[in-house]
Amino acid sequence: MADWGDLDQLRQFSDAQLDELASQIRRFLIDQVASTGGHLGSNLGIVEISLAIHRVFDSPLDPIIFDTGHISYVHKILTGRAADFPTLRQRGGLSGYPSRAESEHDWLEHSHASAALSWACGMAEAFRLQGNPHTVVAVVGDGALTGGMAWEALNNIAVQKDLRLVMVVNDNGRSYRPTVGGLAAHLSGFRTDRRYDPTIDTLKQIVQATPLVGRPAYDLLHSLKAGMKDLLAPQGLFSDLGLKYIGPIAGHDRLAVETALRQAKGYGGPVIVHCLTQKGRGFRAAEQDEADHYHAVGQYDPTTGVPLSESGGRSWTGVVAEELLLLADADPDFMALSAAMVNPVGLGPMAKAYPARVVDVGIAEQHAIASAAGLAMAGVKPVVALYSSFLNRGFDQVLMDVGLHRLPVGLVLDRAGITGPDGPSHHGIWDLAILGLVPGLKVTAPRDETRLRQAISQGIGQAQSPVAVRFPKGRLPAIHPSIDQIGEAQVLFGASRPTVDVIAIGPMADLAIAVADQLVDQAIAVRVIDPIWCLPVAPDLVDAVSASSIVLVIEDGVDAGGVGQHWTAALADRGSRALVLRQCVPTDFIPQGSRSEILEELGFTVAALVDRLQAALAGVNSPTP
Repeated sequence: MADWGDLDQLRQFSDAQLDELASQIRRFLIDQVASTGGHLGSNLGIVEISLAIHRVFDSPLDPIIFDTGHISYVHKILTGRAADFPTLRQRGGLSGYPSRAESEHDWLEHSHASAALSWACGMAEAFRLQGNPHTVVAVVGDGALTGGMAWEALNNIAVQKDLRLVMVVNDNGRSYRPTVGGLAAHLSGFRTDRRYDPTIDTLKQIVQATPLVGRPAYDLLHSLKAGMKDLLAPQGLFSDLGLKYIGPIAGHDRLAVETALRQAKGYGGPVIVHCLTQKGRGFRAAEQDEADHYHAVGQYDPTTGVPLSESGGRSWTGVVAEELLLLADADPDFMALSAAMVNPVGLGPMAKAYPARVVDVGIAEQHAIASAAGLAMAGVKPVVALYSSFLNRGFDQVLMDVGLHRLPVGLVLDRAGITGPDGPSHHGIWDLAILGLVPGLKVTAPRDETRLRQAISQGIGQAQSPVAVRFPKGRLPAIHPSIDQIGEAQVLFGASRPTVDVIAIGPMADLAIAVADQLVDQAIAVRVIDPIWCLPVAPDLVDAVSASSIVLVIEDGVDAGGVGQHWTAALADRGSRALVLRQCVPTDFIPQGSRSEILEELGFTVAALVDRLQAALAGVNSPTP
């Protein structure tokens, strides 16, 4: 392992040493990710490509950009970070994505799909402008090519014949699940065509064994091979754009990949190198996992691959899956869409029961939301299920396609709030601020299982206008029954004439009730309210709390544009003198760590909030000078 970070030495290794190194790296990945969790399958499949790239190109002078960033584990090992893998995806530890803070070999923090070709195009254009002779390398999974942004980039790259840019397509047929769409079908047609390799191998054996004419005929066979490849391979897809294409290459044949990369580097213009790989390669459990080949895993046994047991309890996503299936059972016009995330967002059971009514659009959130608008306009009842952080990519479609037309499209946003180990690109902290800008759209954040079921069955199932349901990752909290109503809002705790009103957004109800318990012990009148519809702020609820001395809003979204700021404005407009305290996430990029660690550091604790309220009450009650 001590030698793994020496790129000069890597370039001197013999073929036998490189084969041994590839085996060692796979074993290392299997053992390390077993302890930390992470993206395993894709990284097991890109070992030889990573070795070849670092032998052919001169990183960091030749930038290497990954799409998506979770396929960079081998790159991290080869650039001297193997010793840090026990801290992978932990607070203060090694990132699961490229990180400029970790190494000069990481040029950007790239962890959302389909953007790398645009980044690479811009960097290569800058190099050309500056007279920099180095080559930009973009390593793109075939799943990322289902995103429209990748094709926007290719459209511009293709007309710049002197752009020193090598695009390595890591084609394993999958993103999270099997890659979908016309492009995927085009690529997989070659990957699964059984005529090509056996035919060529048989002809090689026969021709080489033929006396006298064996060598000339073997050379002729290479011309025949190129012709067969033209017939069977997908290169026409790229050559029609005017792009130089090399492949398909056996992606686990390191020497073949190296040869192709050297040819591409020497060409001096944009070249696509198409490599066929196997996701999960070298770990039987991953190879045999048809669901996603151990795409993203928690802790597991490194020998058997069996996941280590998790604590009991139901998950938010599991309950959503049940309720979406019930809606599909009850209504033949109910449809669901997702962007390459069918199983992670809870659509698996519905897809199994009603495959024609669950659409996986690939990594194409913009298309998913606009397509849902079309479904709604035509009389179908659509829901779009996404990770909260990926909603960012489809904001224009939410605003102008769904919102402008007041269409009853449901947005089911999984992994909302602080998510944890995947870091700043995956925290679902932007959704409330984004959705609060859309006129006519209502947002609910269920606090527990009971409210979650109601939010899906009623909020989504009976929607007459745009509706979003957001919920976090993980296990469901305790159920908190309501003790009173204020319009649609539910009172969970406390006095009818409170000094302090606490507005708890979604699962923040747990924390709010615990804070209220502490305040009551100090003879402070407090009330905890779940607004049910957190956006827009309900006028009757504003009226009900306007006489309180302090209104504390607890939300796990960013401050700027968040629910707390909406409450500040609403109470000011009402003429209330209540002091509004906002306990929210700073408007910043929050590093990785467990959800509990991050929330504690941000002040989402009983002790911190009690202290803050006591200080605020002291200020409110102090005499005016």
